[in-house]
Amino acid sequence: MEIKVEPKAMAIKVEEKAMEIKIHRDIPEATLKKTKEEEEQPLSPAARIFHAPEFNCYVISVIGVKKKIEPNVVIEGLKQTWIRHPRFSSKMVNKTNKSKQTQRWVRTNVVVNEHIIVPDIRTQNIENANADKFLESYVSDLTLVPLDTSKPLWELHLLDLKTSDAENVAVLKFHHSLGDGMSLMSLVFACMRKTSNPDELPTLPYQNRSSSGSSRLTVGSRSGFRFLWLFTVIWSAIMLVLNTICDALGFIATTMFVMDTETPIKGDYRLSKPKRMSLVHLTVSLDDIKLIKTTMKMTVNDVVLGVTQAGLSQYIERRYKEKKKIVGDDLESKSSSHEIPKRIRLRSALLDLADMMANGSKCKWGNMIGYIVFPFSIGLQKDPLEHLRRAKKIIDRKKNSLEAALTFIVGKFMIKAFGVKVTANLINRMLSNTTMSFSNLIGPIEEISFFGHPITYIAPSVYGHPHALTMHFQSYMNKMTISLTVDSTVINNPHQLLGDWEESLRTIKTAAQERGSTHQ
Repeated sequence: MEIKVEPKAMAIKVEEKAMEIKIHRDIPEATLKKTKEEEEQPLSPAARIFHAPEFNCYVISVIGVKKKIEPNVVIEGLKQTWIRHPRFSSKMVNKTNKSKQTQRWVRTNVVVNEHIIVPDIRTQNIENANADKFLESYVSDLTLVPLDTSKPLWELHLLDLKTSDAENVAVLKFHHSLGDGMSLMSLVFACMRKTSNPDELPTLPYQNRSSSGSSRLTVGSRSGFRFLWLFTVIWSAIMLVLNTICDALGFIATTMFVMDTETPIKGDYRLSKPKRMSLVHLTVSLDDIKLIKTTMKMTVNDVVLGVTQAGLSQYIERRYKEKKKIVGDDLESKSSSHEIPKRIRLRSALLDLADMMANGSKCKWGNMIGYIVFPFSIGLQKDPLEHLRRAKKIIDRKKNSLEAALTFIVGKFMIKAFGVKVTANLINRMLSNTTMSFSNLIGPIEEISFFGHPITYIAPSVYGHPHALTMHFQSYMNKMTISLTVDSTVINNPHQLLGDWEESLRTIKTAAQERGSTHQ
């Protein structure tokens, strides 16, 4: 059954109270100047990058709730919270000052109901079996519609739609210039409350990083241990410098000429832009991931990247087999056990945001993004746990490097030295030479509600950058939601990729349990 989603929406009519504007003529000139500066702020270098035609990115998040959404309640809640933030009550304005054009955030009076969209889907006669497809089609249509720059760059869609995993659905859409994924999701969480206590903010887990071997050696070290501790510190510093230099050279090489292998999941954004993107998600048990983590003595990130490596290998293997069948090589494709070419170069631009959220740091609002070029080891393994070991080895190596900080600093320098257009082209080129994007955000550990609406899942994602595949992982309570944003002309069966990821998780979990039983 083909579902057509019409862009028509029914806006909610809410009477806005007239605002009284008081003018004080005796206000000192210095105070007026300060107020004007607060009312107008220049766009940060990263925000200007996200407005460049080569890199026009949006953040979109699908939120499932347990009850029918009451639009008026949500609107009143947003008036008390969301629009008080400067970025969500400011519009972007191009200004010319001394023959130089600049982009600035200018505070404006926000009419909340202009940003709330409630589509009239009652005429669609959607059955429960087709509700999920309708949601995917609706969100996919949103990727083709730019936000109105005459207003603050965000909108909220409230869908009276019962899907397989939610009673109703809300879809948040922001322009990426407002902030990075961590900043935006932090603001979303700040508008939510615990369902167990409506007066309390959500609680994010605190990751107590295990002390390094060097710090443990200091306890009780009086003689030989002191020398060993000093040697370890010096050696770690040397490796940090060497790793950073190697990663920096690799990053430059990727930007200039080193391209990933042309695989069935690598897109080519030089063909046409913008493109219609498809967004799908899958929710799995976070307890399964933690079980593997505990058994293998790894972190959640190690497990997630290892399972992703296994799932991608399985999916790419299937796609190569399908390609062989299409060209008529049926017998050979059936007899061959492995169809993946050897020495595939497949790398992901991994966003270094998870640690900042996990440590509960009071991070500055904005686009604080550092890129890490993460190489995946693609290939089927006899031992499923080998995917975890290889992923952990690369992660441990990347942890002992300043690649993320360096790319962030160099990016700011490039904008000042060469301008937004050149920097946007270079970032676009670097991402085009890799295959995919990957990020992992940590969410609340207990059930929360969105203005009185208990949440079942949160599925954030991003689009507009030159990748045919973007994977986002969002934890919430005892669940992990995997969100895929794909170019449907390249990956026309994203649910199969989600299925391969889920199957890889089950296989690795079984292998980890067997390993744990053997050790016991």
